[in-house]
Amino acid sequence: MVAETSIPVRTCVGCRERAPVTDLLRVVARDGALVPDPRRRLPGRGASLHPTPECLHAAERRRAFPRALRLPGGGGAPVEAGPLRDHLLRAPSAAPAGGDPGGRPHTNDNRTSTDGPAPGGSARREQDVVG
Repeated sequence: MVAETSIPVRTCVGCRERAPVTDLLRVVARDGALVPDPRRRLPGRGASLHPTPECLHAAERRRAFPRALRLPGGGGAPVEAGPLRDHLLRAPSAAPAGGDPGGRPHTNDNRTSTDGPAPGGSARREQDVVG
């Protein structure tokens, strides 16, 4: 049996879609401001976000950052998103417009792919049927 490596999956605080950490930007709170952590090395609790202005706007509208980062004051205290917004607007996007870096269209729904069963799913393989 060959060991498979798995990529951790996180939920975007903006659109609530689950994605591999390689597709998401880690965000931390430093001195009351949201700071991007593209190398995923800054200390403290982090929140994951698709690197798109749409997901940032959705997260701000839902007041998701104070909850996700467990900041004092809960969801009522606003946080400064300026450094994060600047990072998202100035960073050259590797993603096509309206998509994520994986090339799949980015949607705000939580539907799963219909490309077939997930690895290890219940689909019977030919070798199981043949015997």
